[in-house]
Amino acid sequence: MTTSIKRMPGWAKVVCAFVLVLVVLFAGLRLAVLPGLRDVFGTETHDRSGPTLLKSIQDMSRYDAATGNFQVVVDLEKDAKYLPDAIRGTRTLYVGAGTVDAYVDLGHLDQKDVTVNDDRTSATLHLPHAALGKPALDPDHSYAVSKQRGLLDRIGDIFSGNPNDERAVQRLAARHIGDAAKDSELTSRAEENTTGMLQGLLRSLGFKEVTVTYDT
Repeated sequence: MTTSIKRMPGWAKVVCAFVLVLVVLFAGLRLAVLPGLRDVFGTETHDRSGPTLLKSIQDMSRYDAATGNFQVVVDLEKDAKYLPDAIRGTRTLYVGAGTVDAYVDLGHLDQKDVTVNDDRTSATLHLPHAALGKPALDPDHSYAVSKQRGLLDRIGDIFSGNPNDERAVQRLAARHIGDAAKDSELTSRAEENTTGMLQGLLRSLGFKEVTVTYDT
């Protein structure tokens, strides 16, 4: 007596494999949330960074006279031609917080920029206008509110070395913060503070009249 064994169709094998994967994932999820088993599936963080290397040292000759604190909400959207956003496209809502310093460069002053009378009671200083430094984002207060990706972009993230790369929105946030600093009164405040600092310093050295002017 012979027994015929029917082979399982290919499509049935695929379905069984898919169901098996779902069962394993679901079981792992249930175990992870059960009391007492969370530590088994927990993660640990180890800092194995190498020593910090000093690359260079620069002498500073500027007086940082004012700092502006800024915040911007960046809404960056990238679309693909002829494809719906659900298939290809990204949209990131990002809150960027950062600072911009305003400073007066005192390193290029020469004798013609400083005038002192004979009895050293009056001094006149001619300075360059205040300038703005580069915007510096605060990582502790900058964050992504939401990220939307199309199907192809999410698949690409799986093979990407840095799927959560936020450099594009960070650069855009820094640019907006820099533009806002230019439109603010930050440089004017820096010049006022620099004038007050120099007047207080020279008067403590015995000068009675101190005049500070800036480039026209």
